[in-house]
Amino acid sequence: MSNPKDKHHEATIVKRGGGKHAHDEHGGAWKVAFADFCLALMALFLVLWLIASREQQNLKKIVRDATDSGMLEGMGHKPAIAAEPSGSMIERFQLPTAGGKGSNDPGAPSQPRVAYESPSELTALSKALGEMSQEAGLAANLDTVITPYGLRVMLHDTDRQGMFMRGSALPTGRFVKLLRKMGPLFAQMENQMLIVGHTDSSRFAGSDKGGYSNWALSTDRALSARAELLGGGMRGETVLQVVGMAERAPIDANEPLAGVNRRIELLILTTKQSRAVAGMFGKPGSAPPPGKETSVGMPDADELDKLRGQLPN
Repeated sequence: MSNPKDKHHEATIVKRGGGKHAHDEHGGAWKVAFADFCLALMALFLVLWLIASREQQNLKKIVRDATDSGMLEGMGHKPAIAAEPSGSMIERFQLPTAGGKGSNDPGAPSQPRVAYESPSELTALSKALGEMSQEAGLAANLDTVITPYGLRVMLHDTDRQGMFMRGSALPTGRFVKLLRKMGPLFAQMENQMLIVGHTDSSRFAGSDKGGYSNWALSTDRALSARAELLGGGMRGETVLQVVGMAERAPIDANEPLAGVNRRIELLILTTKQSRAVAGMFGKPGSAPPPGKETSVGMPDADELDKLRGQLPN
């Protein structure tokens, strides 16, 4: 007969099945954490890619603002900074936004536009542009002359101040400010204009056939000037034509590398002259016959001599 007290000393043994380890108690939580880490890493790569797409555009602005003179060492080579990155999602030039200064906001009160037709009216416009250039510190870089077809505005380089970085279509900081300031004035102008780019006779390295040349540079500079005027509020329809003439029309033919040959010209046309120019490229026979106030020729020799006398030596 067993002793009842022995029952209290019997050990109870419980066996659990399986070969589980301590870390198995977490289940699949580590997989969720790893997926979150991969997602965060992909987001980081996306942000870095977007920053890289803006890097060259920001670098261009930094160099432009830090180099107002634009007179860099070296000639005849196109800086790599002048090119846009392939596949960039950033627009080349910033255009005016709705509601901005000089924009065509439907809710903004309309103002009557001014037509500059007579010599006295063109003289007043010339004076206003001269005051703007003086305020921008570019008084020596602007020359104007009244011609039979309108007002010829020349924005050219000098020995101390350039309009663009050498060999590039990137405008200097002061030139950008001047063009932006001209935008509202041109926004209220009824006249149309031609924008013409000119270079000096220095050439790019390599063959001119199919490569980047003064033809492309002068055109790019004219387009750049147009973009800055639009950024200042000028209406798009104000520009009738954008032209690049390379080095084919120098102001100083005796000094092909002179700064005055590197320029942007704004030819503000009278109404009849703009119709005549537009008719030259429209349907054949649709152009109105030239009137007595319309000129299809160049200014006479006296006007050209007066212009050359106004330019710095």
